[in-house]
Amino acid sequence: METQPIITIPFIPGDGIGPEIMAAAQTVVDQSLEKAYGGKQRINWLECPAGKTAFEKTGQWLPAETLQTLKSHTASIKGPLTTPVGGGIRSLNVAMRQEMDLYVCQRPVRWYEGLPSPLRNPAGLDVVTFRENTEDIYTGIEYPAASPQQQAWLNSFRAAMPEDYAKIAHPEQCGIGIKPISKPNSQRLVRAAIQWALENKRKRLSIVHKGNIMKYTEGAFRAWGYEVADIEFTDETFSLQRYQAILKAGGAQSAEAVKKQALADGKLWVDDVIADVTFEQLITRPQQFDVIATTNLNGDYISDAIAALAGGVGVSPGANINYESGRAVFEANHGSAESLAGQNKANPSSLILSAVMMLRFLKLGEAADRIDQALAATIRAGQVTFDLAAQIPGAQLLGTREFAAAIISRL
Repeated sequence: METQPIITIPFIPGDGIGPEIMAAAQTVVDQSLEKAYGGKQRINWLECPAGKTAFEKTGQWLPAETLQTLKSHTASIKGPLTTPVGGGIRSLNVAMRQEMDLYVCQRPVRWYEGLPSPLRNPAGLDVVTFRENTEDIYTGIEYPAASPQQQAWLNSFRAAMPEDYAKIAHPEQCGIGIKPISKPNSQRLVRAAIQWALENKRKRLSIVHKGNIMKYTEGAFRAWGYEVADIEFTDETFSLQRYQAILKAGGAQSAEAVKKQALADGKLWVDDVIADVTFEQLITRPQQFDVIATTNLNGDYISDAIAALAGGVGVSPGANINYESGRAVFEANHGSAESLAGQNKANPSSLILSAVMMLRFLKLGEAADRIDQALAATIRAGQVTFDLAAQIPGAQLLGTREFAAAIISRL
């Protein structure tokens, strides 16, 4: 990707605290570009309406013009959006991801010295989750109990598969949800995760699933993921599945020797972990995880859980990316917090760190590194917003704008 002197970045300010944290993030980004490149690299910020603000002005939650603008640019960034209640778009975020086929929800979580954590020793916590972003529960196929759609589905299911229908408890009072997981979408997600892990010199990729129970969805995701690792990346990876095959054929000593040599050669270790075991291991020894590739619902739970271990979603960035088309929308991971709007209290860290991801995506690594290091130094100095100050003894309480200024002073 060739960098241009002026890059146009569409942005959606968001609802609630969105405009405040977006302004803070933009100021930090602009200053970092100035410091890193001396005015030779700038961003032209192009505002696009979406969410509650857009609905009040246009009657549309996600105007077609906004969607087209996002599609026509390499990178965009958005603040938190209020999801309509009782009608309209099921979820603005989901609609955007599916319309643009942003099949990776990428969420890196790193513990910064000074952040509160429930862990006794959070040092070294640095996990990147690749969550499938277009199917599974995001397909949105659900029928409420006793609805005409549910009745029609149950009738056809009973006629076609009476033995399976008999397993449903209280069918007339049962909500129905359908969970599709496909081979192409699973494999492109794992492929992107492996490529990213290799490019960023990571050491382990874990395929997280619930395949011990859901064998033809979650279990298939695991199997398809190993196919990608073992067939497409034979020379760059060494998987648990290959290890087990050597173990079966040649014994433990042979398998261990091959694994040891593969890891010494810098190959990426690819294994799989059942979802509930992943939670247990994240709590007891999170430093062993590196990159996680997982299905949609698992990824939602896991990425928030990891964020909680490293200070909360307020310091957890995120991006929705199509690595094949080269399009991405970066975003804050938290909600719009309407009750805090206009008070100069909100923590902009999630959106600022999402902007760091965006800069790296655009090959502007020096500016990204400056922000990352300055934010880390600001937190280490105990200068934080109210959500963190309440958990850090002796912290200096800063407002949204003042926190951004503190980061800028350290660029």
